[in-house]
Amino acid sequence: MVKKAYISAVFAMLSQAHPSKTCQGHSSYHACSCFGNAQSTAGIQGLVQRRLPNHVNDFTFNLTNSSFVTHATTGISKQNDQFTVSNGVNNTINIAGNSPIALASGLRWYLTNYVHVDIYWYIGSRLHLTPQRLPAINSTYHGSSVVPWRYHFNTVTFSYTAAFWTWEDWELELDWLALRGVNLPLAWVGYEQILMQVFQDAGFSNSDIASFFSGPAFQAWNRFGNIQGSWGGDLPMSWISSQFTLGKQIVARMVELGMTPVLPCFPGFVPMQIGRYYPNAMYINGSQWNGFPRQNTNVSFLEPFDPLYTTLQKSFISKQTAAYGNVSSIYTLDQYNENNPYSADTTYLRNISAGTIAALKAADPNAVWMLQGWLFFSSATFWTDAAIRAYLGGVNNTDMIILDLFSETQPQWQRTNSYYGKPWIWCELHDYGGNMGLYGQVENVTINPIQALNNASSTMVGMGLTMEGQEGNEIMYDILLDQAWSSTPLNNSLYFHDWVTSRYHGAASLPPGLYTAWDTMRQTVYNNTQISTIQSVTKSIWELTPNVTGLLNRTGHHPTTIQYNTSTLVGAWKQFYGAAAQEPTLWDSPGYLFDLTDVTRQVMANAFYPLYTSFVSASNHSANATYSPGNATIYGQQMVSLLSALDSMLAASPIPYFHLSTWIAEARSWSAPTATLPNNATNLTSSSQTASFYEYNARNQITLWGPTGQISDYASKQWAGLISSYYVPRWQLFVNYTLNGTTASNGANAPLAASLLAFEEAWQTQEWGEAYGESFAPPQPAQLQRTIAALVTAWPNVFGS
Repeated sequence: MVKKAYISAVFAMLSQAHPSKTCQGHSSYHACSCFGNAQSTAGIQGLVQRRLPNHVNDFTFNLTNSSFVTHATTGISKQNDQFTVSNGVNNTINIAGNSPIALASGLRWYLTNYVHVDIYWYIGSRLHLTPQRLPAINSTYHGSSVVPWRYHFNTVTFSYTAAFWTWEDWELELDWLALRGVNLPLAWVGYEQILMQVFQDAGFSNSDIASFFSGPAFQAWNRFGNIQGSWGGDLPMSWISSQFTLGKQIVARMVELGMTPVLPCFPGFVPMQIGRYYPNAMYINGSQWNGFPRQNTNVSFLEPFDPLYTTLQKSFISKQTAAYGNVSSIYTLDQYNENNPYSADTTYLRNISAGTIAALKAADPNAVWMLQGWLFFSSATFWTDAAIRAYLGGVNNTDMIILDLFSETQPQWQRTNSYYGKPWIWCELHDYGGNMGLYGQVENVTINPIQALNNASSTMVGMGLTMEGQEGNEIMYDILLDQAWSSTPLNNSLYFHDWVTSRYHGAASLPPGLYTAWDTMRQTVYNNTQISTIQSVTKSIWELTPNVTGLLNRTGHHPTTIQYNTSTLVGAWKQFYGAAAQEPTLWDSPGYLFDLTDVTRQVMANAFYPLYTSFVSASNHSANATYSPGNATIYGQQMVSLLSALDSMLAASPIPYFHLSTWIAEARSWSAPTATLPNNATNLTSSSQTASFYEYNARNQITLWGPTGQISDYASKQWAGLISSYYVPRWQLFVNYTLNGTTASNGANAPLAASLLAFEEAWQTQEWGEAYGESFAPPQPAQLQRTIAALVTAWPNVFGS
């Protein structure tokens, strides 16, 4: 059984995170919430001012003393957030809670259950639909989280999704997090500015630093030590300084909302010139990552037991504290993300972690190390049980939190006996690279975390989201965060029903077809049970480099296998689309427009599969029984036409998210007329060059992912403009070369491969508007309505008409 003293120390982190706000006379066992209400409730009051400006006087918020609930199985007392919602005087709603985030959670509970409004990704806040007179509640409601921490963000989310976000994007995100009870978010933005100053103080030149940092769309992997430098130009100093300004805003808002930001620190990765300045330093070159050229990988890693490591760590944390204030003592630090240690010797591994935490403690005596547990799954051959035990053994249990990164599919907490006593967080990864397939494991994310929490040896202290890309399937992330407030698995049928009610609130009525469609998807696309083969969001085969082999039935965490009957999804689509015929005001609902676009996209993407298999069969010269050049030509034309039609549908969507132009415009918008740049030969010298560099970064990530396609198609997207300018030409090349009979029996086609790569590399350096004429201004809903109606007529086999 876990000792009570251990739990006490874990929860002391809460008070350590805001040491200036603790009160006298309270043990560190309790996260004190006795500081002034005006200060403590300012964050939630600010949220109401932003999102419900007409109701700033209709809610009252009160902080209460912290309290504890006892774990039913182990008897461990855990501090959880708690709130009550009750009727106040003069038609007000009173929300009381033991933390600012508890207050925000109580506010959302009221808004979703009584007003049926919420805040969402990509369609924004719908809280303005709250009626002038707030509905009274039936009776006082008591809510309590079942875990003290609710976590959000994978390190790579900052590149796949948030690379080019503005403060407006972050404001929406942070309000979304607060209302869903997230109190432990990752805060990476602005990291490069602080690290640059650390390196400058250590004697590195500006050119050394410029050649170390990676481009905006790839910074996550530079932070992980997987890559160094950039391709297509060096990272401008204007980017570094502007991101630092943004990062300070983000951290300040997190703290204002009552969150404990997880801050970066110095992980140990240094410019390759370190030997020139510190010839006696103990450092190694990391392993090559994903076939990148040597100048972009084999990152130099300063061993944590070298005194220089402590010096640089103290320098980093002191500068960060000066910039953000003393707002948190929890630090994200990943040394071996897909980059194995120098040695598997257990003494060496223990010394690495012991040196790391010692350096952190030297910089911040209250430091807690947060580790993404991905390495134990992705490099399972290296990370044997003995290696894991040794590495984790160098750190006291109370000085580390581990993110069990892929809990819904590949949990490592069971294999490691709850990480040998370390506190850990049950996480839903779900999405790799920001892929857009409809997908979920609704049973796993409701049942499994509760089972883990009740496990006798569990040291689980939180639930969280660690998706690589924060794209669609929003309901799958909502349900896990809401599960953190229920001691029993949520009824997912009821949950989906209530989610639909809030999602489309504002329409005159909600036809039954909406509920039927979502319930059908709940039981199919969102209920994958084949986790041994299909582990995450699916990728359509047409997003991959065209070939006659190797595209179908891919498994793992980039599967192309469809785990449900596609005709069932078509039936759900009919119900969903038909709902707008019964209730035309749905065409004014951003939620309906987003979801109609998304489900239509998936139906059309699925329809590509039979055309592809028919084409491959008919064009197979070696199979006399199926070879039919005439049919192959027809199927080839249909494949290309279907993709073009899909692009047209997405281009007609009023939702900016579905447009490549949105991604590119966001990237280019970060260019500045003037910038202070480092002195190096490949520097960008004008705002137009900077904008072009950002666009190249944006284009490269979602296509080749590397200078010559090192991780090609990993972060593929189904966006208007991207399909027409990138995927359609690739498939047209494939059809042409295949029909010309240049494909070998094993699928090899050297001329096709050369032509594809030449096209792909040329596409990287195109400028927005050059390859396609899409406007930044989104179309009106009527255009989507007309486009889909035309598609139904033109493609009856796709839509079952």
